[in-house]
This record gives sequence, C-alpha cells and structure tokens, in this order.
Amino acid sequence: MWIDTHCHLDAPEFGADHALALSLRERAAALGVGLCVIPAVERSNFDTVRQLAHRLGDAYALGIHPLCVPRAQDADLDALDAALTEHRDDPRLVAVGEIGLDFFVPALCTPEMRERQALFYRAQLRLARKHRLPVIVHVRRSADQLLKHLRELPTGGGIAHAFNGSEQQAQAFLGLGFKLGFGGACTFEPARQLRRLAAELPLAALVLETDAPDIPPHWLYATAAERAAGRAQGVNSPAELPRICGVVAELRGMPVDALMKATTANALAALPRLAALAEAA
Repeated sequence: MWIDTHCHLDAPEFGADHALALSLRERAAALGVGLCVIPAVERSNFDTVRQLAHRLGDAYALGIHPLCVPRAQDADLDALDAALTEHRDDPRLVAVGEIGLDFFVPALCTPEMRERQALFYRAQLRLARKHRLPVIVHVRRSADQLLKHLRELPTGGGIAHAFNGSEQQAQAFLGLGFKLGFGGACTFEPARQLRRLAAELPLAALVLETDAPDIPPHWLYATAAERAAGRAQGVNSPAELPRICGVVAELRGMPVDALMKATTANALAALPRLAALAEAA
C-alpha cells in the first residue's frame, strides 16, 4: 500500500461535513492508498482529526502549527498535554504534530513571534518526549533552527514534512532519526534542487505525502493568471499520491512498486504505531 504521511482532510476545502474528504479518501483507497496521517494544527481541531481518523480508518497527530501560534494561548499547551494523556492508548494517535517553525510568513518573522514560535515548538518537543511519540515538523526557511532545538531536545525521530532544504540539512535530519517528506512540490520541473534531492538521497530517507489540500502537484496547479482567466485550482487529495509517487520513481529511475514498498517501510519506521494499522488495513 501507499501511505500518505501528511494530509489535512479536515480542512475547509473538503467541506464542513467532510463529505468531499470521504469521497476523495474512497478514491484514494481504490488507488492503493491504505493509510493517511491527519495532523492537527491547533487546539480547536484536536477532536476533529481524531474523530475523522477513526471514521476513515486512518491515523492522526496532535499538535499546534507555527502558523497558528499567533492566536494560540499558553493554556493550549496544557490542553495538548491533556489530550495526549487521554488518548495515549489510542492506536491511531501516531505522533505529535504538526509543529515547528515558519520563517517564511513576514508576520511570523518579528523577534517577538520568533520567540513565541520557539516557545511553542520546544514545549511540544518536551511533550513528545514525555509521551514517547515521534514528531511531524513543519520546516519552512527554518531548518537550521529546527535542528538546533531538536539536538537540545531529541525526540528519537519523526518526519520533516515538505522538506525543501539543502543536502547538508537533509543529512542532519537523517542523523537525528528523521525521514523526509516529499510530495507535490517535486512534480514541478523548475524545482531543480528538490528534484535532485528526491532523486539522490538514500531511499531509506524518503516518505511520501500530499499535504492535501495544500501543495498541489503541477497537474492541479493554476497560476494567478490562469485563475484570473477562469481556471479553477484543482483540489489536492490523497488520491493524487500514486501519481506523485510515479514522478518520484521516475526521478530515481526505479520501479513504482519498489518505491511503494520502500517508502511504506520508511513511514512505519518513522511513525511506529502505523505498523499495527497497516497490518489491519
């Protein structure tokens, strides 16, 4: 099976009643996507991702996303700790995530917001250690700082989601026990460095993801000019994963089935609780 290690099926793009998410998830299953990991982004959707994962037979992670830090309260960290404690025996809870640092959005790059992001990130690394869970980290122009905190508060590994750093940064994550998430971004030919990393990194480094509904592959993406001319942006979903993986397999010059087998094994290594779910899928 394929495993989509990162998709936000609770996102508004899939409808308030999740009807579109259910339909697209069924389509993905028919294409061989056996499991998806649905990460939370803030306190308000902890229950939503948990319930959706149970409804779909998938997995979930609980955490506070750096983009949500500006509206987060310190008490939200206590709520996260409580939720991780309450659901510690839930086999579908596989990680603390999505957490991390974002130094791309200008509003998050002020000294005050950098400090606030670091506070939430470090607190969630401590919670991952406390609850003995891997982490799913958001890495956007922040790899070196993410790595610095991980060295000080090692979690034993996890996934660097939507990795788009340098080869040196990739090796640093691998050295800390992480796998690197690749998805729709590597389907764009201008993304030369990312495509080179997807082609040349050790096969054991890679896991696959869609980040649905975000980071659509090139065949779904509409430029601003195209959108202005009336072309709708395609909806990214786990159903796109096999085709994305076909691109990665082509970049690596390997059979698609071999990539499936290897990346599934990598996902199970990064998020060990997935193993029991995979056996039952």
